[in-house]
Amino acid sequence: MDEKKKTVSQIIDYIEVNLSAPERLNVEEIARYAGYSKFHINRMFSDVTGCTIHRYIKERRLSEAAGKLIMEEESIARIAQDALYQSQQAFTLEFKKVYGCTPMTYRKARINKELRRKEVIMNLSKAWRCAA
Repeated sequence: MDEKKKTVSQIIDYIEVNLSAPERLNVEEIARYAGYSKFHINRMFSDVTGCTIHRYIKERRLSEAAGKLIMEEESIARIAQDALYQSQQAFTLEFKKVYGCTPMTYRKARINKELRRKEVIMNLSKAWRCAA
């Protein structure tokens, strides 16, 4: 692996470990950690990943929040707060930009899809019986 990819991989590892720590996840702190200027580190990250560090962090926090929406029963306001958004409204606007629907719509659609999948499996298991 070349040096640039290795550095970006280390940055991604750092981001993953500190995803819920706002004070450690800004370009200046990440550049300090990596030992490069913030301009160089952002350019290097963009060259390898195709997105900026800021966008990567934002989308990772949103993907964690999306998982919580379907796996946990926490309120959307609490999930927004955990994702480090200043308000539920800001979270909802950003979530809708990335996922194409509001967090509530996403939660309902995913839960309904999972319930439908389980229902189909249950119906199939009832319909098929072993001849033995």
